Amino acid sequence: MTTAPTAPTAPASPKAAAQRPGPARRTATTVTTTVRRLRARLGVTGLVALAWIVLVVAGAALAPLVAPHDPDAQNLLNVYAPPGGEHLLGTDGTGRDILSRLLWGARTSLAGPALVVLLSLVVGLPLALAAAWRGGWADALAGRFLDIVFSLPAILLAVLAVAVFRPGQTPAVLALAVAYLPYVARVARSAALRQRAMPYIAALTVQGHSATAICVRHLLPNIAPVVGAQLPIAFAGALMDLAALSFLGLAVQSPQADWGVLVNDAQAVLQGHSSQVVYAGALIVATVVALTLLGDRLADGTRPRRARRSRIRARRTR
Repeated sequence: MTTAPTAPTAPASPKAAAQRPGPARRTATTVTTTVRRLRARLGVTGLVALAWIVLVVAGAALAPLVAPHDPDAQNLLNVYAPPGGEHLLGTDGTGRDILSRLLWGARTSLAGPALVVLLSLVVGLPLALAAAWRGGWADALAGRFLDIVFSLPAILLAVLAVAVFRPGQTPAVLALAVAYLPYVARVARSAALRQRAMPYIAALTVQGHSATAICVRHLLPNIAPVVGAQLPIAFAGALMDLAALSFLGLAVQSPQADWGVLVNDAQAVLQGHSSQVVYAGALIVATVVALTLLGDRLADGTRPRRARRSRIRARRTR
């Protein structure tokens, strides 16, 4: 049996080829579409907060390339230089460039909270899933443990860890990871309990799927948006706590560049040169506010649509 030969495809006309979008136009369209989706999800406030966080992270990652000077290079002949010229933000009491120290300080100021959130997530998420899946005494025991840890102040645990071991960022990060464990685990446990009661979990169990497979392949992806909305808020809290510990000299030690260390410059404040303290404090406040706003917008997107509509109606009737 022979098949009829297919007709050759006609070449595209020059006019049609000219109307096709080029790579630059396709990239611009993709970026525009992404921005519109983010604006619809986060709103203008959340989009501004996300842009600030991206800017801070980019500055920290590119600090070796964009920092104009060595952050530890001292010049005692150029102490407390005013902003401008070679030093855009001036110099500190030992002639070190403030802008370079702010950029390099962002690396330690962001790396510490990131480790705190990562460790609390690695420990808290399996604990929450196991407690929600087992239920009964296991869930009750995990819930009481999380309540006890949640009642302990994070700063107090960090101070105790530093007192037992030594001042430094590692003991402070480990202590704060324990303190922030309930922030992640309690949210994950509540979301997992709601998903555990869904019919699809019972159907998967009847089909013979193991508990580990159900938790990893189905339960975890369904609670990921709720847990992910909590992470920026936990990151903001850890950033403030580590900055406070560095300010007290219990975490990052001077002369290493860190935002908390830069705020602790009492001699410069007494001499009337508080620009470094203002810049570092403003970066901490702006980053914490941006993370909190981003977490709030993400959490708002995970709430039921009916609840969001009722809240919008309540705002309009005010």
